[in-house]
Amino acid sequence: MVERKVSIFNNTIKQSIIKKANKQKNKYIKLFGPADKNINKMSVVDNKIIGPIIGVKNLEMNNNGVMPDYKKSILIGTIRMGFGHYRIAMAIASAAHHSGYTPLWFDIPSFKETTGGKIVTRLNNLYSLGSKLSQKSSLFNKLYWEPLNYSGFKKLSYNAIDQKITELMAPLCNDFPKDIPFIATHVWPAQAAIHSGMTKVINVIPDNWPMALHLSEGAIHTVQSFSSYLGYRSLREMAGQNTILKPMNSDAIVHTGHYIDHEIVSNLEEDCKKRLTRLRNNHPKRILLTVGGAGAQKEIFAEIIKYILSEIKNGEIVLFINVGDHQAVWDDLKSEIKELVALSTTHFNNWEESFSFVQNAIDDDRLEGIHVFYDANIYAAVYITNILIRVSDLLVTKPSELSFYPIPKLFIKRVGGHEAWGAIRSAEIGDGSFECETIAMTKSILELMISDNEILITMVENILSLNQQKIYNGAYNVINCLHNFGV
Repeated sequence: MVERKVSIFNNTIKQSIIKKANKQKNKYIKLFGPADKNINKMSVVDNKIIGPIIGVKNLEMNNNGVMPDYKKSILIGTIRMGFGHYRIAMAIASAAHHSGYTPLWFDIPSFKETTGGKIVTRLNNLYSLGSKLSQKSSLFNKLYWEPLNYSGFKKLSYNAIDQKITELMAPLCNDFPKDIPFIATHVWPAQAAIHSGMTKVINVIPDNWPMALHLSEGAIHTVQSFSSYLGYRSLREMAGQNTILKPMNSDAIVHTGHYIDHEIVSNLEEDCKKRLTRLRNNHPKRILLTVGGAGAQKEIFAEIIKYILSEIKNGEIVLFINVGDHQAVWDDLKSEIKELVALSTTHFNNWEESFSFVQNAIDDDRLEGIHVFYDANIYAAVYITNILIRVSDLLVTKPSELSFYPIPKLFIKRVGGHEAWGAIRSAEIGDGSFECETIAMTKSILELMISDNEILITMVENILSLNQQKIYNGAYNVINCLHNFGV
């Protein structure tokens, strides 16, 4: 295994931090055992949800299963931490499939019996809990959650500790050929791959706020905006505001643009034309309200639904609600809004029906009421939003990874300080609103977007212009980074 260095991009790490990193690693060894020595051979199984669409096959440990064909494959390393990293992984897999590769989905927490899988599952549960508490307690949010997500994760010392912990995940990569392309949509799989000696690793960085958390020295890093590129390249403020660090090498980072699925980008112009037709002819506006991976912000969603209920009844708005894999969110919404059930058509745990509904909605102008989507399958829970984007006129979301998608967006309050910069990015390029930090402001901007068609029309026209600039071609460009490795 490749040991973690005592420096990060030639910036020396203090001995006190190295000592703390070793302590943290030992803590997880006590909790879950040492790094696994005897990892079974990897096998592949068809992903029945996204496999038929973007060619994904899932990796699992099974000596008796079908062995992977690595010759024309790309490993997609990811974790469940909210929905964002899965969403990026789907975009990269889509571009890889379009380029003729077989995307092999390598999801660390799915290996539940391994030390690495147990660590990620524990950290994901803590992240989800923190997200929910931040919405319920303004004091917790102000004093702990916002500072952690905005400045805590930014520190180089945080990265040094993480790199030591991910040594415990490295054995999961031992069965892979060292030279197979490995594209990680979270830093931990990237670090694990580097620790295991893999040589063609791409670290796909989310969000738009440079944080040392996302560094994996030895990989090629990709980012979605130039401001993010410059922040990462200079390691800006990653050792405090008054410390200038040695920069990353130019060959260690690439500005790619937004990571968007091939299916969305290739149909972008036609989908935008249909949006413009609906808006200019005063057809019912299609609003997509999507719940994040932690299932937080239910209270905001309830207020939004109640606010537009009369327009839904009058046929002025069609509302799509995706509660992801959070059944409890739907149950709470039903309890709070008594009319919701009568107005809603549910699309629950039936991927074929849900997919068919969205495909028909591309050309069907007779939609009405509320359509609610829920699926216990994580792939369906995430991907239904991706395809609903194609048939929607406005996306209401927190400024998460969806900030970068080519659809007019209304941003509700963030969950974590780092997300703020997704809304800033979208507002500046003109395909979304600024972040609405209060329910009153959310309602005000939503009312503007509903009553003044020119706002959404302008956003759609901006999307078409941005597409001409290839802003949304980031997933293709990530695949093109493989040329840097001679692939």
